[in-house]
Amino acid sequence: MASYILRKTIRRLPGVVIKAVPKPRPEVVEGFRSREQAGRICKELGFQSCLIVTDQTLYSLAYHEIIILALEENGIKATVFHDIASEPTVQIVEAGEAAALECGADCVIALGGGSVLDATKMIVSALRLHRLPVKSLVHKFLYVPHKSVPMISIPSTAGTGAEITVGAVITKSNKGAKGSTVVFGLNIVRVILDSELTIHAPRGVTAACGIDALSHGLEGVVASVHVPDADMRESMECVKLVLEHLPVVLETPECEASRLAMSRAAMYGGNAINEQLAGYVHAFAHSIGALYHIPHGRAIALSLLPVMRFQKEACVEKLAELSVYCGLADGADDPATAADKLLNAIGTLIAACDFPDKGAFIREEDYPLLVKRIANDSINYSAPVVLKKKDILRILDEINGKE
Repeated sequence: MASYILRKTIRRLPGVVIKAVPKPRPEVVEGFRSREQAGRICKELGFQSCLIVTDQTLYSLAYHEIIILALEENGIKATVFHDIASEPTVQIVEAGEAAALECGADCVIALGGGSVLDATKMIVSALRLHRLPVKSLVHKFLYVPHKSVPMISIPSTAGTGAEITVGAVITKSNKGAKGSTVVFGLNIVRVILDSELTIHAPRGVTAACGIDALSHGLEGVVASVHVPDADMRESMECVKLVLEHLPVVLETPECEASRLAMSRAAMYGGNAINEQLAGYVHAFAHSIGALYHIPHGRAIALSLLPVMRFQKEACVEKLAELSVYCGLADGADDPATAADKLLNAIGTLIAACDFPDKGAFIREEDYPLLVKRIANDSINYSAPVVLKKKDILRILDEINGKE
């Protein structure tokens, strides 16, 4: 009860804090093979030396070579750092910072998924604070005076929205402890959405990333944080785009238009994280994923509908408006009916992704630990309701098929 009262009392604090964080507002370039425009962009911005940060997989596929050629054609020095692992560590950030200092980089280009993008955020921040050890920068909040070194984001997946978010997750120690850092002063100057980078993604990766993006937009719509109409419209558009285009790319992976639409949806979802934060879908998914080593997309798919159904009454008007926006309901539907049409469409989409609809692996003896973790994680978000212990237990039962 004490935990519930505390969470109820401070439920609006995360929204207040996130409003105080300056957000990047980069120009966006998009299209098939649009990463080849990186040279022109860097020349226009006056950069002379760029470090390209990528992971070993993308490096082996030579996706960075177009960027190198474009930079060199525009008289810009290009250097590649490709040591990013699936979970970037302090040591990797230190190595990336050293590579940037060695080549005199005045811009860092991130080419990759969430791990590459997060590592690059810390690299460009560390470059401004290079007299401090990287380990000392991995805290809840990091203030970078006069902004970080400029960063250009080129995401290779369409899900996390990390190309635009101000947060970065870094493994802090050899024990595997992770730290999530919100960067004040992150200077993302351009986002390049290149559909060629996602077109060969495996079906499972496409599905997981798409459902992740959907959850960002959906939780942004129902969040308790008030935002300008433009931000709310991006969250709604995120959901609409995923509902329309994820089924297309699952069946027709080479569809460039739908691949680009999914990249746009992911970026809009990233904006939702920046402006409205997430909610209990992510609190459940983070806790279940960490305890049972379940990929994030699958954990989101398991948690999304049980959480949204439980809190439907608290945000039924918002869900109804979103349903109409997505073309699933019309003015003749009452709010509850319109909301159900939206949730049913999401359920159909999750089923089409071939995710298991139940988490039978969740053990009842783990419930006390999960309840504690979910409650603690939810303090960071702006959900439309505050769940009591019995509410969390009820949702867990639905997730693992006991209801």
